[in-house]
Amino acid sequence: MKTIADHKKAAEAHVLYEKDPATKIATITFNRLEKHNTATIGMRARFGELVFKANIDDEVKVLVIRGMGDNLGSGGDLDEHGDLYLSPGPDDNFLVDLEIDDPSVKYPPAGSYRYLHGLTDYYAKARSGNRPLQEFKKISIIEAKGYCYGWHFYQCADADLIVSSDDALFGHPSFRYAGWGPRMWQWLETVGLRRFSEMLFTGRPFTADEMFQSNFVNSVVPRDQLEAETAKYAHACSITRPTDVVVAQKTFIEAYKQYRGEYFGSLLTGWLEGMLPLMKDDGENDVNLGKDDTFKQGIGKVVKGHDLNYPPEWRLSKKGRLG
Repeated sequence: MKTIADHKKAAEAHVLYEKDPATKIATITFNRLEKHNTATIGMRARFGELVFKANIDDEVKVLVIRGMGDNLGSGGDLDEHGDLYLSPGPDDNFLVDLEIDDPSVKYPPAGSYRYLHGLTDYYAKARSGNRPLQEFKKISIIEAKGYCYGWHFYQCADADLIVSSDDALFGHPSFRYAGWGPRMWQWLETVGLRRFSEMLFTGRPFTADEMFQSNFVNSVVPRDQLEAETAKYAHACSITRPTDVVVAQKTFIEAYKQYRGEYFGSLLTGWLEGMLPLMKDDGENDVNLGKDDTFKQGIGKVVKGHDLNYPPEWRLSKKGRLG
């Protein structure tokens, strides 16, 4: 059984970090090309730690988050959890996700409400790696391209600025198999009720242009101009007011977000996700997680197969969108 230390060590090759003390610009780069930069348990934990350290580091004022290759990232690595959500074995648990390596800790039994809610409530915390940018008091910029799905879409919701290539797609595959994601409240706030309702209930991804029209994205440029556009934003942010002023500004914005219920929304989503075992399928061919064989097939396979039932322009996969 891998410990959280093992997961984090493996993640060092997939979540790269560098900073330039002269410009005070730091960069986190996802580098898992063979998996479209999908985030493992270790990658999420390492990301959360790096954001926390950058928040304190006096040599960092701006943090850029980007992905190697063609995509920012296609979400979390679903294969890591397999059927732990609804068909766990007697010794299965989420202790590693919770960063608990103590063998004396007894995890709540499968079938209890706490079995799943312990994890989904943890996802509401910054230390889980799902929402660390919410507590980041410096300036964060996402360089979005290709797939910006799932866990990577969480980071887009929480960043201060998003610079996007015109081929980027934003959304969450879980809208096709479960119906929610940990940052739903923040997506509602940033995308808007009417547009987010469309994304939620159809399960379709939104293009960079649609997200720009929804005030979610700050700038959309051709792919070959993306890095230069991101660098322009990062440079402008790095030479603006002193870091102390930036932190004061971010504290003001954080107060506004909490007035709007950002963390309250995270807790509510954690509760909602914890109710997953109670969700029943409407019919024999339903793709909801309540169907026992969904996890046996693998969520990814189920989502890919169901994707073909949608109009090409509403499909999640790039190949599928070509028809």
